[in-house]
Amino acid sequence: MPVFVKTKYHLKSLCCGIQFEDQNWELSCPDNDGPALIRAIYDDKQLVIDETLPGLYKFSSWLPVYKTLNGSGAPVTFKSIGLAKELGLKNLYITFNGYWPEKGANMETGTFKECEAYTVCARINGNRNGVMVVASAGNTARAFAKVCSENKIPLLLCVPEDNLNAMWFEKEIDPCVKLIAAESGGDYFDAIHLSNLVCQIKGFYPEGGSKNVARRDGMGTTVLSAVSTIGTIPDYYFQAIGSGTGAIAAWEANLRFLEDGRFGSTKMKLMVSQNSPFLPIKDAWDAGSGDMLPINDEEARKQVEEINAKVLSNRKPSYGIKGGLYDAMKDAGGEVLAVTNQEAEDAARLFTGTEGNDLEPAAAVAVASLIQAVNLGKLDLDAIIMLNITGGGIEKFKSEHKIFYLKPQVVFPLNPDPQSVYEKIKMLF
Repeated sequence: MPVFVKTKYHLKSLCCGIQFEDQNWELSCPDNDGPALIRAIYDDKQLVIDETLPGLYKFSSWLPVYKTLNGSGAPVTFKSIGLAKELGLKNLYITFNGYWPEKGANMETGTFKECEAYTVCARINGNRNGVMVVASAGNTARAFAKVCSENKIPLLLCVPEDNLNAMWFEKEIDPCVKLIAAESGGDYFDAIHLSNLVCQIKGFYPEGGSKNVARRDGMGTTVLSAVSTIGTIPDYYFQAIGSGTGAIAAWEANLRFLEDGRFGSTKMKLMVSQNSPFLPIKDAWDAGSGDMLPINDEEARKQVEEINAKVLSNRKPSYGIKGGLYDAMKDAGGEVLAVTNQEAEDAARLFTGTEGNDLEPAAAVAVASLIQAVNLGKLDLDAIIMLNITGGGIEKFKSEHKIFYLKPQVVFPLNPDPQSVYEKIKMLF
């Protein structure tokens, strides 16, 4: 049964500094002063971990939630032995998000997107009688489908048809969750476009993506796990990125720990990575640009077809918005690394051989970027390193459970007629 918690917090706009209460699913500054993220400001300046609460809700003092939901797991951090020895690193810590019961990791969808789904769905919501709309390249949709199905929360998912193999589950999904797709040849951007059309229909509202404080702070529990386990803030943070939201969340959690005062004064260098040849964030960062560079739609789709880590295929990441990835990296420092499919595949095999579990493709990109950084002499081998494994244990989970796939109710063309979308969606609910 859900447990009601009493997290005390308010929201702050990063464009003008105005502070306001979280009452109606706010996603932006109420004064509309410019494109900027809003941030949760918690009354508890020091992290309080409540082990009596289930899963990631033990971190609820730094989560914008008012209740717990059934089924939550939490990130698990441990000091690496095998991979660390292979790379010559003395203080490599792995934060694992996925399925690895032997280490206490019980995210059954195999991805850290559960961290955001369990937090978002437990946030105060003035739209609770409506249908939440989530656009996803795959992993986020799988996590939200599980959480909403098990907790009877109405949900509409928008996913590229080419990524439907990501829509697997241990159980049949409740009818409160519906799935639509952008036809084959499309990508995450097309799924976002479809979701934007749906959100124009009365009764449907956007989950919000990186603009949702609950999504970011849910993802930030990876850093809460790492710092509370290690006892200090790491020197480096490694993660593969698509929207960049996870890295923004890591930076924000880092800032909270600086204010906490018990875990040192380090700002983790953000060592983020993309799957080559799809490198829009790297291209912008290396060019010194605070905004994304122009990219041709067809060329972008072609690049997305080539990469193995489809979940990293975001053409409109949270990069230039105030409080976004550019600001995070300018403040904390770091690099954007490019990883080929082959490098990621080699890294996945190395991780399995040295640590004992399989990796989701995006997590393999992160491991490959760590290997790159070591080989290029970018790291002090004595440094404290946090490697965020954003997904793993999927093959392990599938080998131990019967798997069901969720099929789309409707597949839309890449440039759908809005009226047709409205009519077909209204028939689903």
